[in-house]
Amino acid sequence: MDATALKAMQAPLKEAYREDAVRALITLRARGSLDDQSIACKVETGRALAVAGLHPATGGSGLELCSGDMLLEALVACAGVTLKAVATALEFKLGNATVEAEGDLDFRGTLGVARDAPVGFREIRLKFSLDTDEPQERIDSLLKLTERYCVVFQTINSKPALSVSAGR
Repeated sequence: MDATALKAMQAPLKEAYREDAVRALITLRARGSLDDQSIACKVETGRALAVAGLHPATGGSGLELCSGDMLLEALVACAGVTLKAVATALEFKLGNATVEAEGDLDFRGTLGVARDAPVGFREIRLKFSLDTDEPQERIDSLLKLTERYCVVFQTINSKPALSVSAGR
């Protein structure tokens, strides 16, 4: 897809959202069910069933997906798609590119071993490897716009309001 095709595809959506902001508000949903045989949650992905379980550092077998890994994978997926869309829109000459995310966890927090140990990632690093001859100013612009428009990055960065409820 080139910049013209991307802009043509998105133009009617942008116009509709400018005219009526309510049309731009979409609720995404994820659903899972607890496994009755093991400490795992079966997450419906729309394509397949992903089974998430405990990380080996917390006693898991390593056979199930780790939700921390899934968070980093979601970040990589979103950042990669956003980078590609921005590069396309900017007519940025991009060859092969890869995206990597890594994050540091202290499992003492999630296991309740040390109250001063945080539960969750202490730090997340997102790295792009770009095959391009573009000048550094254009690379900087590409990264700035990717960061700005990546939904998962911005969600992690800005901490949305969260709520928890339970029903019967």
